[in-house]
Amino acid sequence: MYHIRVETEFSAAHRLFHYNGKCERFHGHNYRVRVWASGKELGEGGMLIDFGILKSALKKLIDEEFDHQDLNQIAELGEDPSAERIATLIYSRLHRDFPSLPISAVDVFETSSSMARFVPDAWPDAR
Repeated sequence: MYHIRVETEFSAAHRLFHYNGKCERFHGHNYRVRVWASGKELGEGGMLIDFGILKSALKKLIDEEFDHQDLNQIAELGEDPSAERIATLIYSRLHRDFPSLPISAVDVFETSSSMARFVPDAWPDAR
């Protein structure tokens, strides 16, 4: 199995309504997102997929839907836009908009030491 990864960053704000602590207050993060693609076969040129294709798809999504947003205003994230829900939505959007990309995981870091990962095997529409 081959695995590749690209990453980007975005800044956004949110609050967690059902959290008992300081994250109940509106605050922001400089998020780091890592998207993994996996597959058993290499294509022409000896690559699973061109890094540029995967990076471009991720950048387009982040720039259009997540960067400098109030994440509480994104309906699919609900009242509590946690890192877990953000990772799930990023996977869902990439899978919808770029179905040929073999995305195997999405990591969302709120800080350098706190990360959530979504793996699509648990997703109802997993390939």
